Amino acid sequence: MSALLHVAASPRGSASESQALAATFLTAFAETHPGVPVDTLDLWDGTLPAFGAEATAGKMALFAGQEPQGEAAEAWRAVEATFRRFDAADRYLFSVPMWNAGVPYVLKQFIDVVSQPGLLFGFDPDTGYRGLLTGKKAAVVYTSAVYGPGRGPAFGSDFQSTFFTDWLHWAGITDVTEIHLRPDLVADDVDVRRGLAHAQARDAGKTF
Repeated sequence: MSALLHVAASPRGSASESQALAATFLTAFAETHPGVPVDTLDLWDGTLPAFGAEATAGKMALFAGQEPQGEAAEAWRAVEATFRRFDAADRYLFSVPMWNAGVPYVLKQFIDVVSQPGLLFGFDPDTGYRGLLTGKKAAVVYTSAVYGPGRGPAFGSDFQSTFFTDWLHWAGITDVTEIHLRPDLVADDVDVRRGLAHAQARDAGKTF
């Protein structure tokens, strides 16, 4: 069954530019895909598991052909549950603000949780990595307050879209639509940029 998962990486709620663009996308999507369920994963709601010592121990136990035990087993079950929720969708919408030229740390935490061998990727010593999330597609809303294409180095660099879109491709998701509002704070034509970005989000949501 087809389903869309919105992964929200901003903690700013209604004040977030990326969340606002995602809302425009989702409204248009619902109008043209009335039978497709939409799930929202708020990365800031406290349910995202850590990937620390216990989860790592569980992962290494499985690598060794053993069953994780105790806290390691509990941590690994949380990792698997997060991945299953992610993998249950065949369409993804990510709303991603730029933080310090990159992505919010909670999005990197999500990537580290779900990027597991045999789940999200496979590996061959001769051919390298192989993404397992094939047949899926993603739309990504990228926003930034100061950085923008064509602006000088004093306005920052883009380790946001370059990192995240590359991760999607690595995971096997090669059908990626990008929606940009960059910058949204220091440009003279912010209102025009915002209007164009919302129009792009609306159009993308209709045909996604």
